[in-house]
Amino acid sequence: MFESARYAVYFSPPSGSAWAEAGARWLGRSYFNTVEALATGRQALPEGWNEAAFAAITRAPRRYGWHATLKAPFRLMAGRTEAELLAAVEALAAQIPRLYLPALAVQRMGNFLAMAPQQPSAALQALAQRCVEGPHDFAAPPDEADIAARIAQGRLDEEQQALLRRWGYPYVMHRFRFHMTLTGDLSGLNAAQQAALHAHAHAQFDALPQPLPIDALSLLRESCKESDFRLVAQAPLR
Repeated sequence: MFESARYAVYFSPPSGSAWAEAGARWLGRSYFNTVEALATGRQALPEGWNEAAFAAITRAPRRYGWHATLKAPFRLMAGRTEAELLAAVEALAAQIPRLYLPALAVQRMGNFLAMAPQQPSAALQALAQRCVEGPHDFAAPPDEADIAARIAQGRLDEEQQALLRRWGYPYVMHRFRFHMTLTGDLSGLNAAQQAALHAHAHAQFDALPQPLPIDALSLLRESCKESDFRLVAQAPLR
């Protein structure tokens, strides 16, 4: 039914939570079909920005939704089904205790803004590793053209290239860093635009209640290339 689909395992803030609603307002979409999510009108814009400019800088993360990647997008191995994958994710989640994230803050990560922990967490790193390894038997080998394109960008060191070939994504295992993406590439913005965007992110996210719990794994599907990722199901942690 979804021959060209890709799947991913994400962390998504719980439906109806202040975190879920803040992310929906920022990105302009939500995984959850709630009245609040369908009416995610932004209360304000960064100083000097208009709707079109803000929509453009949030376009890239909008397609993926408000999340943190645990298992990066992959296609199913031949002969595997979505139902089998979901059962595997549910079984994995049932083995993992719930945890709380270290305090998150707005941070610059390379060329984009994200919410990221201010301190390392061994439990979080272990969770991410299990989410990479657990569903990997369902993942088709990474496409050689995609690998070549990533390597050609010149931003991956030798270890990251090896991780990319082994796991289909270069930012895994000890190279993983939990983050919830807020923007696309900022390099085309001037200093004043970047400062206003950064200040606006602080205004929207600094007051959210912390610590934020991770109490479920979210299985997402991209039904066809470049389509929005949609929630398949959430699997509660134990």
